[in-house]
Amino acid sequence: MKRAELILGRELMPLYEKVMQGKRLSFEDGLLLYRTPNLSGVGYLANLVRERLHGNRAYYIRNLHINYTNICNKGCKFCSFYAKKGGPKPYTLTMDEVRERLQSYRHIPITEVHIVGGVNPRLPYAYYLDLVRTVKAERPEVHIKAFTAVEWGEIARVARKPLAEVLQEMKAVGLGSVPGGGIEVLSDRIHAELFPKKIDGKRWLEIAREIARAGLKQYATLLYGMGETIEERVQHFIALRELQDETGHFLALTPLAFHPEGTELEHLPHTTGYEDLRNIAVARLMLDNFPHIKSFWIMNTPAVTQIALWYGADDVDGTVHEYEIVYQDDAPGVRQQVLTRAELIRLIREAGREPVERDSLYRVVSSE
Repeated sequence: MKRAELILGRELMPLYEKVMQGKRLSFEDGLLLYRTPNLSGVGYLANLVRERLHGNRAYYIRNLHINYTNICNKGCKFCSFYAKKGGPKPYTLTMDEVRERLQSYRHIPITEVHIVGGVNPRLPYAYYLDLVRTVKAERPEVHIKAFTAVEWGEIARVARKPLAEVLQEMKAVGLGSVPGGGIEVLSDRIHAELFPKKIDGKRWLEIAREIARAGLKQYATLLYGMGETIEERVQHFIALRELQDETGHFLALTPLAFHPEGTELEHLPHTTGYEDLRNIAVARLMLDNFPHIKSFWIMNTPAVTQIALWYGADDVDGTVHEYEIVYQDDAPGVRQQVLTRAELIRLIREAGREPVERDSLYRVVSSE
């Protein structure tokens, strides 16, 4: 207790009592976690929860990303990925190109293929089915995690079928789970200002419920640093927490640092390691019913991810072959796009944690 008092001070001790008793933190508690200058204290609290759940283990996965198209009709102000004048050239992968990408990694063990892309209104329903079929045919052993909620809304539209039926048909051809993303932060204000053409928070939550009813596991995210308030971040966590109480289908949340380069928000500063660690720690403390919190090393750097393993994160994501969402040739700090399995293991060990290779559902593949 005396050690905790020294680290936390009088301000955070009431939260320590809640954490030790396993009590749920309130909206006001979340605001305090963001406002206090005592980041070390916030990290200390988050690490108590992290080690209660996972001990010294830190998870990673061998994964490949396929971003099948950058053509998108949503025009989100925070996005540098979609094709636009003066930006990336438009593309949509053919099935032959998908096969070529998979075959180029045929000698590399891969557990998961992560598929997301833009909302291209010209793609028929058959394209999405063929995409999943093609990946499964080339790498039958992999788990396929595919399509954000905004993509699922588009897929159901072009299929002219209820989403529940579409999800079952996708499962039949190989879909295993659903990634996070698609809403960024559950705020009507941010939605109206930055991505009004995308589904809103209410629809995102409805789609998440459909995914749960389909028997699929899902991930979640928070994109921070694009002008949202701390109140909106905390409310995002609480909305996800309430939905998880209802469905129990979320596996993990990943706080994602916003990269302004190449977007309509280039005037905004990059997030700092200080901010990255705080968002990870607050996520761990507020999301008491989420099994895992990830630190995505591509977005916040391998060095910050190492520290994050002591600030609430228990997962470093994976090898991340072919990730293109925030990649820019001239973007400082995001040039490194792949870490090998050996590098991930070294990263985790250097941080003083125990590397555990997992699959997409957090089943242990191997321990190092």
